[in-house]
Amino acid sequence: MTEKKEGLLAELAYYSQIGTTFATSIFVGFGIGWWLDNKLFAGQTAPWFSFIFLGFGIAAGFKHLWDLGKKISDE
Repeated sequence: MTEKKEGLLAELAYYSQIGTTFATSIFVGFGIGWWLDNKLFAGQTAPWFSFIFLGFGIAAGFKHLWDLGKKISDE
């Protein structure tokens, strides 16, 4: 494979990682909150842990976006 194609594939991998990581962190955060609300506390705390961990997931997604952006800009 030529160097041009390898560079293009590396960039494509970086940019596809951005979207999937952001979405995954949001779903994982919400899933943990939902599990805490419905399974551990039997629905007594619903929807509080879901909202709290959704916020944690969004924050983690933005942190990862920030880190990837810094990594891409440094290269």
